[in-house]
Amino acid sequence: MPYTVKRTATVPALKADWEDPAWQHAELGEIGVVRPEGSDHVPKVNFKLLHDGDHIYGIFRVEDRYVRVLATEFQASVCRDSCVEFFFKPQRGAGYFNLEINAGGAFLIYYVRDHRRSGSGLADYAKLSPEEGKLIKVKTTMPQIVDPEISEPITWCAQFTIPRSLIEKYTGDLQSLNDCTWEANLYKCGDDTSHPHWISWKPVTALNFHLPECFGKLILA
Repeated sequence: MPYTVKRTATVPALKADWEDPAWQHAELGEIGVVRPEGSDHVPKVNFKLLHDGDHIYGIFRVEDRYVRVLATEFQASVCRDSCVEFFFKPQRGAGYFNLEINAGGAFLIYYVRDHRRSGSGLADYAKLSPEEGKLIKVKTTMPQIVDPEISEPITWCAQFTIPRSLIEKYTGDLQSLNDCTWEANLYKCGDDTSHPHWISWKPVTALNFHLPECFGKLILA
């Protein structure tokens, strides 16, 4: 089933507050497809997405354990920490974006034109610059660093805002965020936690989140 990204007239405050009334009319999504290579820890993860014509807004809610956060820098390998991810391909452009956010609020974002593996990396991609990264707003409910790992049950949230103007630097003019279809997948991982896991919204055919052929549909209403 596709996910409908509803248009909102109310900009969600950057508080990572799942209960914020601005999110109440958003469709509820679930990240619940578990890769078998993971441990027996399976967090419960939900997400909500909205847009206002000029921005994409998103929030994740994670009922977690074994939370670990070490990366603090922009473009660090945050997937090694307790992490949520939003990969999305707009209706125009040759590639897709991968926004990856750890529980402490550090994030990574590339524009991937060719997801095939080349050596230790992707065949063709651009790392967004620090100046571009400043245009993306991120807020989480956990401290910037979590070490030692928190093994007890804990719920945390991560929120983001991405401006359409930044997306269009890579895709060209999108003309509108209304009445269009994007492709996407959303993930939860924790590669270097004591209980690693890899969970997705739509199934992936291998232990690899960079599989755009496995993306689902986002309907921007």
